[in-house]
Amino acid sequence: MKWEDFRQSENIEDRRGSDYADAGGGGFGGGGSSGHLGLGAMVVLGIIGYALGIDPRVLIGGAEMVSHMSSGGQQYQSAPQGKVGAPQDRIGQFVAAIVAQNEDVWKVVLPQQANVRFTPATVVMFNGATRSACGKARSAMGPFYCPEDRKIYLDTSFFREMKQKFGGGGDFAYAYVISHEMGHHVQNLLGILSKWQNAQQNADDPRQANAISVRIELQADCFAGVWAANANQKWQILEPGDIEKAIATAQAIGDDKLQESSRGYVVPDSFTHGSAAQRVQWLQRGLQSGRIDACNTFGRQG
Repeated sequence: MKWEDFRQSENIEDRRGSDYADAGGGGFGGGGSSGHLGLGAMVVLGIIGYALGIDPRVLIGGAEMVSHMSSGGQQYQSAPQGKVGAPQDRIGQFVAAIVAQNEDVWKVVLPQQANVRFTPATVVMFNGATRSACGKARSAMGPFYCPEDRKIYLDTSFFREMKQKFGGGGDFAYAYVISHEMGHHVQNLLGILSKWQNAQQNADDPRQANAISVRIELQADCFAGVWAANANQKWQILEPGDIEKAIATAQAIGDDKLQESSRGYVVPDSFTHGSAAQRVQWLQRGLQSGRIDACNTFGRQG
C-alpha cells in the first residue's frame, strides 16, 4: 500500500510512552514493553467470554463502548492531553497518513453521497491504558471509537500482534483496522450510531441486542471498503496482495472463528461483530461499490 508520500493528519493525540517511539526493526516491529496487551490478548478475552458464557461485549473494545453508551455513560476523569499533531516515528507517521487519507475521502464522499458535512475525528495513540469519555481504554480491547468524545483510541501494539500471531499483517490490513473505526465515526455523523444504540438498549433479549451490534460492526467494515475504493480511485494506493491481506484480517477476527477455537462449535445468536464470511462480504461490498448506500446492513441480509 502506498502511503509514505501522502500528507499526515494533525488530528492525532499521542499519549504513548517513550518506549514506543521510533521502534526499530523492519516494518512496524521492534521495541515496546513485553507487558503490553494487543490483539492476542483481545482474542483470548473473547474466547474466555464465550467459554464462560460471559458476553464478550464487556471484554472487547468497540462493542464494549456500545454497551457503555447504551447504559447512559458514566463520569470519568479526563486523561492529560498528549502531544497533538503528526508524530515523528514511522508507525505514528503511518497512522497519521491513513487518517489523512480517510479525512480527504470522507470530506468529499459524505457531502456528495449523504448531504452531510464531514468533521474529523481525533485518533488517540496510546500504549497500555488511557482514559476516554466512554471509560478506560485498554490495549486488550483493541482499537475502538468513542462517540462521546468523537475520538478513536488505538494502541499500535495491535498491529504487531496481528502480524506475529495471526498472519494478518500488511499496511493495508492495518489501514483497514483504522478505517473501520473511522467508519464508526461516519455512522455517528450520519445519526446511525445513536439510533441503533438506542434500539440495542431497548432490545427484548440479548440475542436481538447482539444482532444489532453485528449490523453496526459490519457497516463499519463496509465503510472501510468505501474509503479504500475512493482512495484508490483518486490516488492508486493499492498494490498487489493488499486486498487479500485485509480480507485475511477480517476472516481472522470473525466471531465464528473465535467460538470454534474456544468451544469447537458456533453459536450465531451470540455474535457481536459478525462471522468471518460476513465481515469479508461487507468489506468487499464497500470496496466494489465505493458508495455509502451499498452499506445498509440494517436493511439487507448478509
